[in-house]
Amino acid sequence: MKNLFLTFLFLAIITPLLAQKNMKTPKPYTILVLMNASSKWLSLTRDERNKYFEKKVIPIFEKVSKSVNVRLFDSEYFHAKVSDFMIVSTSNLDDYKLFIELLRDTKIYGEPYFDIVDIIVGQEDAFLDFNELLKKENDEK
Repeated sequence: MKNLFLTFLFLAIITPLLAQKNMKTPKPYTILVLMNASSKWLSLTRDERNKYFEKKVIPIFEKVSKSVNVRLFDSEYFHAKVSDFMIVSTSNLDDYKLFIELLRDTKIYGEPYFDIVDIIVGQEDAFLDFNELLKKENDEK
């Protein structure tokens, strides 16, 4: 009976560890959201912009922060069509879509305070994954 208990205890500890080791963490997506500030945004005072961002945008960032990382950049000094951009990182595209939908419900999209110039999605070194897949397929032949 003692051996049976120890076997179950061993399996209860080791099985989750083995499962975790065999689980492959999904490769994150990097998403560039290219934006241009509209005259409606620029006509607000800096204080109004800061308050709006703090009350309406930061809560959205916080809502998705467990799985979506957002970084903000200014580029108006260097680019004529893109004044700002976001770099979004996530392994969960559903949470990214939630993030965008929540932004779409604000004046960021609605007034619009920003025109979305482009959205570019990629994965770092994705070609290496594809090469590995091709190698496995060729090895199986």
